[in-house]
Amino acid sequence: MEGQTLKDCFTKTALDKGNKKAICFLRQGAIETEVSYFGLHQDSNRLANFFLDQGVEKGDRVVLYLPKSVFMVNAHLALQKIGAMSVPLNPGFKTSEMSYLLGDADPKLVVAGSTQEEILKQVKPRLKTVAVNTETPYQRLNFFRSASDKTPAIEIAPDDPGLIIYTSGTTGNPKGAILTQRNLVHDARNVIKIWEINDSDVLCHALPLFHVHGLGFALHTTLMAGSHVVMLDEFSPARVIEALANKEERPCTVFMAVPAMYTKLMDYLEEKELNFDHMRLFTSGSAPLLVKDFERIKNIFGKEPVEREGMSETGMNFSNPIRGIRKPGSIGLPLPGLEVRIVDPETFKDVRPGQEGEIWLKGPAVTPGYWRNPEETEKTFEAGWFRTGDLGKIDADGYYYLTDRIKHIIISGGENISPKEIEAVINQLDDVKESSVVGVPDEKWGEKVVAAVVPRGESAIKDEVVRNYCNQHLHNWKCPKDIVFVDELPKNTMGKVLKEEVKRLFKY
Repeated sequence: MEGQTLKDCFTKTALDKGNKKAICFLRQGAIETEVSYFGLHQDSNRLANFFLDQGVEKGDRVVLYLPKSVFMVNAHLALQKIGAMSVPLNPGFKTSEMSYLLGDADPKLVVAGSTQEEILKQVKPRLKTVAVNTETPYQRLNFFRSASDKTPAIEIAPDDPGLIIYTSGTTGNPKGAILTQRNLVHDARNVIKIWEINDSDVLCHALPLFHVHGLGFALHTTLMAGSHVVMLDEFSPARVIEALANKEERPCTVFMAVPAMYTKLMDYLEEKELNFDHMRLFTSGSAPLLVKDFERIKNIFGKEPVEREGMSETGMNFSNPIRGIRKPGSIGLPLPGLEVRIVDPETFKDVRPGQEGEIWLKGPAVTPGYWRNPEETEKTFEAGWFRTGDLGKIDADGYYYLTDRIKHIIISGGENISPKEIEAVINQLDDVKESSVVGVPDEKWGEKVVAAVVPRGESAIKDEVVRNYCNQHLHNWKCPKDIVFVDELPKNTMGKVLKEEVKRLFKY
């Protein structure tokens, strides 16, 4: 297949699509910038040559510490053209987070937004920095436009690293997952194939660009396919709905999101009845989608969502089919080229179908390892297989399910207890929006089961209602011993619940 690097793939698409719109950037709901494929190609060439003039070389790390913007997209594309590694970081990170990440990534250069530059001055004042005011419309940023618009003549190989994505680090420091050109191209082509992404699609892009979901699955995929990206500066339920419901100017066909985004969209819509018939695909990932939310999305948006599963270290691994049965609660079927095993995490022997075990993966999109962290890399791989840390099972139809994270398993009185099993029971209550179950230290049992519960709307659900429901459906030793009601669960930017912060809700 043509092109084994992002540089090859993006260049080919840009030359094929020419003046077709690539990105329409909306700031606070209004069009700020429109850029064509060829314009994107020329500008990323200019920026690539600008980076070379700044001393960036092949193999160097360049941190992108920027708000979501067309400039950030172009900076990432430019780095791929010179063989440097993009290291996108959350623009909301503060001094302690940046101190660790900059020390770990050891970048040659940091490209920072105006607000972010102030934090850099506190953390690493001598680090070479290019400050960019991303509030300025992209077309008015001129500092790099005098550079050559010729593609840099730098040879890049499929196994050269192109991206470092830092894991969320919910326990301990984040780890930098290295993704090679081969990893990134294979992943994007897989998504294009299984979701039938094509040049007539219009993606409503409301995800951040510092995670593999928004950068890899969404942006790489659509730019390689020649689609039109309607990019929002941030997630806002009102503006996303406005973009999705707009059939006249730029009718969207594809929307990729996390469950927490769908919840906010549906709460915003309430009783409004809008027509989304022009949309062909709603996808959900990065966190589990509740079965009742699957049905709610189907009822409100008129289409079943496509649930999928992926990781920073592996790209997308599983997806429910576009054409075929979509099973609520399932992460779907393995993507092309992926080998999967479910093994006993203690004996490393394969378990029988239907039995729970740890999911192991092998394939062209799997990371070669963690940046400058051979110990974690060695722990994560076993005989060439990537150990996900996820517990799961496979059903008779070949669909996979995540049952829990190994590190989240609660051991109480010698019994292994799955928080996800208990959460599934609590979440069945109509007055419950969502819940998180964790284990906290207990002198008698080692750990005890506790639950944080988010009531739905104005519900005044009582402690005893949750307890009684759990007692009806679970063994006594699985039922929460303490319950707290909260307005919302602590989550990271991709909607994953931060279990360690949930534990802090309980005094122990």
